[in-house]
This record gives sequence, C-alpha cells and structure tokens, in this order.
Amino acid sequence: MSFVNIIENKRYGRELTDEEIKIFVKGVTDGSIPDYQISALLMAIVLNGMSDREMTTLTLEMADSGERADLSFCEGIPVDKHSTGGVGDKVTPLLLPLLATFGVTSVKLSGRGLGFTGGTIDKFESIKGFNTAVSAEDFPAMIKETGMVLSAQTPNLAPADKVLYALRDVTGTVDSIPLIASSIMSKKIAGGAKALVLDVTCGSGAFMKTVDRAEELAKAMISIGKLAGIKTVVVISDMDQPLGRTCGNTLEMQEVMETLTGKGAEDVVKVVCTIAVNSVKLAGKTGGLNDKELYGECVRRLTGGEALKKYFELLASQGGQLSAGGPVYVELPHEAMRVTAPVDGYIKSIRADAVGNLSVLLGAGRQTKDDIIDHGAGICFYAKVGTYVKRGDVICSLCHGIDRNVSEDLLFDVMEKIYDCYEFSDEPVEERDPIIMVLD
Repeated sequence: MSFVNIIENKRYGRELTDEEIKIFVKGVTDGSIPDYQISALLMAIVLNGMSDREMTTLTLEMADSGERADLSFCEGIPVDKHSTGGVGDKVTPLLLPLLATFGVTSVKLSGRGLGFTGGTIDKFESIKGFNTAVSAEDFPAMIKETGMVLSAQTPNLAPADKVLYALRDVTGTVDSIPLIASSIMSKKIAGGAKALVLDVTCGSGAFMKTVDRAEELAKAMISIGKLAGIKTVVVISDMDQPLGRTCGNTLEMQEVMETLTGKGAEDVVKVVCTIAVNSVKLAGKTGGLNDKELYGECVRRLTGGEALKKYFELLASQGGQLSAGGPVYVELPHEAMRVTAPVDGYIKSIRADAVGNLSVLLGAGRQTKDDIIDHGAGICFYAKVGTYVKRGDVICSLCHGIDRNVSEDLLFDVMEKIYDCYEFSDEPVEERDPIIMVLD
C-alpha cells in the first residue's frame, strides 16, 4: 500500500483502517516514512479529525512502538495520574504520599519543564540527592517499601510519540484533539496504567484555553481509555491563574511542605484531594466512605501528618537528603524584589502563561534544552484573584537562588512585565473555584 494513498484517504475525510494506522506508526518508528509525508498526514488529521476507533488504534499502536512497563508486581490496582501542565502545579508531590496512606500504589513517570509549565522531575531534583532516574528493575522493591515510585520517563516508552511530537511542534499540528489525546494516552498505556486520573488544566496557563476545548479533550481520552480497557476519570481544573502561592522548583517543594503541615493554599488542597478521591475510588480503596466522607478524609490525611510521613519515606527511598526540618534543597530561594499593587482594587485576573514565562526568565525553567536551571528561582504570590489590595501592597515577589548573581536590570525588566500579567477591578471579583468539572 502506497503511503500517499493513506494521506489522500485522510485528506478527503475518510476513516483510516487499523492496518493503515499500523503502517503509519511502524514507518514513523523505524524511519521508513520521510518527515514530509508524516507531516502531510498529521495536517490531514488536524483538518479532518479522527473517529474514536481511529484514535484508539493510533494510541495502542504508539504504545506498542516500544517497551511496555509491567506493573503486575503491584498489589491491587495501580493508579496513574497525568496533568496537561500548568504554572505552580505541585500536585504530584502531594498526591503520591496521600494515595499511599490509602494503600493505593503509584508508579509515576514524569517529565521536565516545557516552556512556561514547570516539570515534576525538575521540582524533585531541587532536593539534594533525590534520584529521578530509577531503573524499572528497581520498581518492585521500591513499591514494596513505600508503595510509590517517581521517575523520569524512559526513552523506550512509546518512541513513535516522540517522533510525532517533535514534528508537530514545527509543522503547526500541535493543536489537534486526536493527536493530543493519543499522545498522552499512549504514554500512559505503555507505562502500564490500569486505572488513570487525568488533570486537564484549562485557562491562560494551560494548553486548553477554553472549557469547551478541555471538555472535548477529556471526552476523547475517556473514550480511548474505555476502548483500551483502562478505567479513566478526568478532572478539569482551572489554570487561569497560577495554582497555589508559588511557581519555581524549590519554592514549590517548600509549598508542598507547608501543605503537608496544614498551612497550604486552599486551591492546592482542593485539586489534590479531588484527584485523590477519584484515584482511591478507581483503586477500590474507599473503605465504604461516600464521596463527601472520602474527600474529608483526604483533607485530613493530607494536612494532618499522615501524608507527610509517607512523603519523607518517598524522599528517603530515592536518596533525598532530609534534615530535622524536612528536605535539604539544592538551592534556597532569595526574595530579591517585591512587586506592589499600582492601584487600589480587586485582583481580577493573573495571566498564568505570562507569569510562567517570566519565571523562566528568572531561571526557574529552560529557554534552550541546554540551560541549567536555578532551582531557587521563581515567583511568590501574596494575593490571588478576588483579593482586595491597596496601592503599595505586595502582590508578588521575584526570587533567585541565594548563591546566584542576577542583574538588577533583569529583575526590573521582569517587574515591569509582571504588571502586564495583572488586571484590577473597582468591583468585587468572585474567587475562582479550582475545580471546573469531573468526567468519567
């Protein structure tokens, strides 16, 4: 079969057969299909979409393009979690130990920061000694010890997706629900997921800018999960402002400690506990509690010390250094400049994507793949949407590593730009609910 015929079939809006999709993924993986033909089919998919069957076949073929993780050693149903990314998203370091208190097994394969969104691996690496390159052979022993593992993604999982993602990034074919859904789900399936809770973020600091698009992506991934035999729940959460009080690596891990000791931000607690409730239900570990009771129990365990104990177990099991006061960090933040409100009024909005980009400028992320992160860099938020401030009140602060030299010119440049991220109102503004909807 000529691959040109496959391109033409999708170009004219026809459904691709399972065999055609198999040929496509095989050619992507072994390099036998040239980039220009792959790109042509990707654009045809963007323009004409895919059916649920096509998406599921594409997902399963990509999952099978490399190794599949075997999690049969886990007792019960291991639950995986994935977020579509955001600013200030410190959910995973809180969720894993919380789930462990219920006996829910978690093998979490995470990534580094991408663009303005922070990466879970970068955050954990802000703790001295923490090993994020865990061999799959070591998973069973670590699961037996703590019930959880956090590791960087192996290059052998879903290699076809890596090729397609790189091409999509440079051919204007990223914004496609079938391609986004199959990319996410193929990696989760290859990672051995039997049950999956997806956090689809929505708003200025997310890839899905509107609720309608977020819901469309959620339903696509639920459909793939159903056809692939994986129980899938999607939480659509608000990312129209940063989550919690900080963005940046050490800053966020310090906020994790605050949350685990009962001093966390309400929006962080609500997102973590909503995801936890659905994860515990999928694992069949509710202990007879209804949803409301289970949510309350999650809050109690998250903020009352039980999850903190499991968090320390996770850090210690992967080499993280601990002191009497908690983790030992690679770089401590230095609050270099405070940004004050220019007017009296209510904070109406905070552009999360723009804030994330400014955090990267301070050193919290990478502008090129070879950049070295300043783990102490980032931004602290003293006031969020709905808060009334007076002119001169501190609304946020700019941080860098305590041992780093950051020019005043850069700090003043970031300060000027951060004012563009804020919108103020004379009228009261309702505080945002971080949970938009839950779909299953």
